[in-house]
Amino acid sequence: MKLRSTLTTAVLASAVMLAACSSTPTTTSTLDQARGDFIAANNNPQVSSFAPLEFKQASDALDAANAAAVKRESLETIDRLAYIAKQKIATARQVASQKAAEADIANAGRQRDQLQLQARTAEADRARMEADRARMDANAAQASAEDAQRKAQNAEAQTREAQARAAQLEAQMADLQAKKSDRGMVITIGDVLFDTDQARLKPDGVANVQKLADVLAQNPNRTVLIEGFTDSTGSAAHNQELSERRAASVAASLTGMGVAANRIAMKGYGPAFPVASNDAAASRQLNRRVEIVLSNEGMAIPPRR
Repeated sequence: MKLRSTLTTAVLASAVMLAACSSTPTTTSTLDQARGDFIAANNNPQVSSFAPLEFKQASDALDAANAAAVKRESLETIDRLAYIAKQKIATARQVASQKAAEADIANAGRQRDQLQLQARTAEADRARMEADRARMDANAAQASAEDAQRKAQNAEAQTREAQARAAQLEAQMADLQAKKSDRGMVITIGDVLFDTDQARLKPDGVANVQKLADVLAQNPNRTVLIEGFTDSTGSAAHNQELSERRAASVAASLTGMGVAANRIAMKGYGPAFPVASNDAAASRQLNRRVEIVLSNEGMAIPPRR
């Protein structure tokens, strides 16, 4: 910008000198054209930016032409110097235009390189994100597979445990001579395990109840229903009362052995539901009994029909 200002000042100074020396300055059309070309070039920022040396040479050439005009040298000399100035001005403008184009091309190249770099960076980011997503999916799949394996192992362990409990329960029920029914496993405590016409259990009866208490402790999802029965001899009221007292005696024994009371139900039926005829003593003894129904796993005991 300073160069342009300086050169313009020089050109104007030459014009002033011409005016000072004569009211009719010596000039030619070529010189006038050179001055106009110089002003146009000076007003073009590309010239001072991209061709400062060539523009300086053009300015010097124009100064020489102006000086010849001031000295009133021959028109031929002035024309020749003005022509040289015009050529140098044209050269400066041509160099500036060429270098500006080269700069535009270089700038376009830099922009292209920047866009390519941005595209490669974006592609790399996408690839990294896809890799991260794939790794996360793989980790999730592995975690899911491991979880499924753990669940399968737990299910297998639970199955083995259930099978072991079932086998143990079956062995315990066999020891208690239990019988399967649609209501559950039925354990019978016969008349011989009670004192005669009494509700108190004999030691063998207590031992059987203890075995049942152990079963209940190992199977917390099972309950019991204790049902008392008598034969048909004696009064109905006595038989009902005796069946209830015997059921209550067994229930009290279980409670005393640690079985929760809410897991125990009881009922007396008196002479109802006989299992044998009441015509003979041996048959009547079979009817005098307590039946303990052990529920199926997690199920209620259906009522007697």
